[in-house]
Amino acid sequence: MALACEVCGKKPSFGNTISHAHNVRRRRWNPNLRRVKAVVKGVHKHLRVCTACIRAGRVKKAA
Repeated sequence: MALACEVCGKKPSFGNTISHAHNVRRRRWNPNLRRVKAVVKGVHKHLRVCTACIRAGRVKKAA
């Protein structure tokens, strides 16, 4: 199961954590994914969608 939004394709982004002593180590920022029951082409499906897509209305939730 990939850690990516099924609507917009948002995936983890990578960078560095830098302490006050300037110790550098790799880290990653994961997208805030939620499992949502949505309507896709008239069919109810479970999708892993980021909260940005839910708030923007790109996902039609199934009642």
